[in-house]
Amino acid sequence: MRVFVTGTDTGVGKTVASAWLCLHTGADYWKPVQSGYPPDRDADEVARLSGARIHPERYLLRLARSPQEAAAAEDLRIGLDDFSLPQTERPLVIEGAGGVLVPLNEDETMLDLMARLSAPVVVAARTGLGTINHTCLTLAALRARALPVLGVILCGEANQANAEAIEHFGNVRVLGHIPPLTPLSREALLRVSPVRETLEWVRWKP
Repeated sequence: MRVFVTGTDTGVGKTVASAWLCLHTGADYWKPVQSGYPPDRDADEVARLSGARIHPERYLLRLARSPQEAAAAEDLRIGLDDFSLPQTERPLVIEGAGGVLVPLNEDETMLDLMARLSAPVVVAARTGLGTINHTCLTLAALRARALPVLGVILCGEANQANAEAIEHFGNVRVLGHIPPLTPLSREALLRVSPVRETLEWVRWKP
């Protein structure tokens, strides 16, 4: 019972989408690789917004760059064998770093980590201009690796035309829409109700 939350880019709303999923399912949270720490740590934001149990990062890197570059700055090399799923009896939300082709090392990307962890994927995407192209390219990369895609969560101001285009051209379901929330709080996220299909991954068995 796990899901991997990836994004069409950095800063599209993966962490908020992850917190939203944790909040509405009681799932644990794990981010395998975090760069830019300190000050950035997505796990702290997820804990604040959802109260989820946090599993520690495998890599907590200082430089705010790709995992490959941030690790190299500390004389480290990230390898797929470094990662194993946390032990938990609850559902697990896994948040990736950046988009699907972000490099982990000179040979492997976030796609390879997704395949290793064997979790269905949810794509977090912006709602605005450019999102159709970015989202469909992300979906194409996931499908080229035969990774199961549950759907897309849109983050930002409502844009029905873009949502419909993503469903049509991406051959995918938009599972939810998280609007801008001011303030961004647990109570505000609770009011953004998921549809039934959003939570189907909780019953998924690898």
